[in-house]
Amino acid sequence: MSTSERVTPDLDTLIGLFYAEREPLGEFHEVSASQMPAVFRSLLAHEHHMTVTVEAHHGSPVDVQVLNRMVDDEHYAREILLTRQNDGRVVQYGIMRIRLDLLPSQARKEVVLEGTPLGRVLIKHNILRSVHLFSLYKIVAGHVLRQHLTDGQPGHVYGRTALINCNGEPAVELIEIVCE
Repeated sequence: MSTSERVTPDLDTLIGLFYAEREPLGEFHEVSASQMPAVFRSLLAHEHHMTVTVEAHHGSPVDVQVLNRMVDDEHYAREILLTRQNDGRVVQYGIMRIRLDLLPSQARKEVVLEGTPLGRVLIKHNILRSVHLFSLYKIVAGHVLRQHLTDGQPGHVYGRTALINCNGEPAVELIEIVCE
């Protein structure tokens, strides 16, 4: 892929890396920031790393748990949970697809080792980055999100799609879904 191509974090493309359709995750409804409850607006309607945002909101560092991964010639993708270190509670579900060739070798190795949240790896290696919010969603949780974010109960969660540029190049496409 030429880095001059326009890259956007397409919801269906990212979900399609791990699921044949949206249903296991839920029913997605695009919303504006003003249509979100204040807590979810503060967690999602910004252009900052989610790792830093959820750690500040929950008052605890987070760990990454990789549920699934996919690797092809151009991308490394993973389906993840972020959990609080202080009690193991899941605070975020996500899908990310990254162009590893746009990262320095040591950062690339850390991402593939899957032991550290992506945001922390990028910050640690002082990679010049910018986060671009694309869309916000209110989601009727499907069975996957109910399992991980709503203690198995029906309900709504909120999420976003975003793109992270690394050193000026579109490097990471994201779906990030959070709970209070």
